[in-house]
Amino acid sequence: MRQAATVVGVVLLLLSAAAPAAGAAAPVADDAAADTGAQALECSFPLTKEDASGHDVTVSEEPERVVTLNPSAAQTMWELGASGKVVGVSQFAGFLEGADEREVVTSGFPSTVDVEQVISLDPDLVLAPNTINNESVAQLRDANVTVYRFEMARSIEDIYQKTETIGQLTGECQGAESTVTEMRDRVETVEAAVEGEEQPSVFYDMGDRYTAGPNTFIGQIISRAGGDNIAAGANTTQAYPQLSAEYVVEQDPEFLVVSAQPNELGNDSRSYVGEGSILRNTTAFEEGNIVVVNTNHISQPAPRVVEPMTQMAQAFHPDAYADANATATATAQEPTATEPETEATTQSTGTTIPGFGIPAAVVAVLVAGLLARRRG
Repeated sequence: MRQAATVVGVVLLLLSAAAPAAGAAAPVADDAAADTGAQALECSFPLTKEDASGHDVTVSEEPERVVTLNPSAAQTMWELGASGKVVGVSQFAGFLEGADEREVVTSGFPSTVDVEQVISLDPDLVLAPNTINNESVAQLRDANVTVYRFEMARSIEDIYQKTETIGQLTGECQGAESTVTEMRDRVETVEAAVEGEEQPSVFYDMGDRYTAGPNTFIGQIISRAGGDNIAAGANTTQAYPQLSAEYVVEQDPEFLVVSAQPNELGNDSRSYVGEGSILRNTTAFEEGNIVVVNTNHISQPAPRVVEPMTQMAQAFHPDAYADANATATATAQEPTATEPETEATTQSTGTTIPGFGIPAAVVAVLVAGLLARRRG
């Protein structure tokens, strides 16, 4: 089971894509718009955007039928509340609720597209990763199918932008705006909690000592969660390098991060490290410092990446994270002198992971509280 999960994790990484850096950034709302709750994103059609291939993609009207050729685009559509528009998905999107009711239009390793099947779905828009071959994209466009192609993910900011781009392309700006705001809140909560803490050394195991380098969105997740990614000192330019056994043993990471499919989660953490693995000779394994995360969340540049990031922060810095969230929760529940106590001000976040959905204002208070605690 572990080997199968590793293979899927590597494939998902190859399939993953993010919005192109050259794409238009979302306009910043002015103070008046922010006060009235207006959206920073605007959805209007026809819409023309340049994609990763340099192609000017024009969406003439709000799409009603969307095909996603990679799991991260599908996940994003689900998070935007727009799953009802999706009529076709890749073979890796099965983890999404209701995805089994959509047509699967890709297959194989690496993933290839059944062009005829996509065309038969009569899509208004196809969202494609950079890994789909040029021939498939050209065939779809020759059949007058609108295809928007994304670049490879390199940062969390790319994921924000990709989410906003998909929102604009599909007419789901409100969902995109709220999703990105929630993501930013969670990332800021984590960063405030781990700020100033000593960073433990971390190795992210993709199998056979392959890992994520610092200039990848996964590497950023590790860093922002307060970990020191040992791949950063490996003197490699590869995004996802294979580290030598000698290097890993020499670095002796204090934490291991491994991924697994949802149905494999919940077992003893040491069981995720193979019997003959060199990782069993590390301090992390000996002390049981193994963080097991959902493959579908960490391997895809999509909104759910904040979940493994939060999980890592809790594992790397349990006391700081607990203190930070206790401060934030207490502050959020205290009514002000000018604001009477109401159900809205006393209700908890109601989530399974502390810190989820904490607004930016609370994050500011959280930072102040942490600074005060450290100065005291």
